[in-house]
Amino acid sequence: MAHHVLDMPATEPEIRALRIGDTVTLRRWLFGIRDATLIHMFDRDRRTRLDLNGHAVIHTAPNVHRVPVSNEAPVGYAPFCIGTTTSMRMERFTDALMEREGVRLIVGKGGMGPATLDAFARRGGAYLAIVGGAAALETTWIETIVDVDLDDLHPESLWQFAIRDFGPLLVGMDSHGGSLFADVQRDVAARRDAVLASLEEAR
Repeated sequence: MAHHVLDMPATEPEIRALRIGDTVTLRRWLFGIRDATLIHMFDRDRRTRLDLNGHAVIHTAPNVHRVPVSNEAPVGYAPFCIGTTTSMRMERFTDALMEREGVRLIVGKGGMGPATLDAFARRGGAYLAIVGGAAALETTWIETIVDVDLDDLHPESLWQFAIRDFGPLLVGMDSHGGSLFADVQRDVAARRDAVLASLEEAR
């Protein structure tokens, strides 16, 4: 197990060096994205002016405050509580997000499925897991909301955050076919089958 510090954006070789069980700390930039953002970008073919190439996205619809524009709030938003939402329902967008926008990393909660794992293997990506309920801690890792696009979808806009040592995050899925979430599912299924078999024998 290794720890990696990535100054975003990251290169494909940097991402392919990640293995499940490793930890990662992100620096410089992180982009917030969620269901409505992805639906508009890919089902309705809306384009963003933000450059996501080589970057990480976090599945979030942040709680932010409207504030006067200043050096600390260049687009008039201040972070209040930036939490993470469950990732699996956004599974169908992973390949398009990587192919069209060049995204390398997904930060989220609960893992994703085989379509995402396949996209990671072909394009060089990874999934970084956050423990649920850690929104207060995550927010301390975000320094500034530096830009926002597709803001008619607020709060499911496309956000650009300036971050400071965002992590450590656990590599839950990698570009080599590894998935901690699939491993857990297999383990649970095997234990369930063993329990059911023992119950049948005891009848």
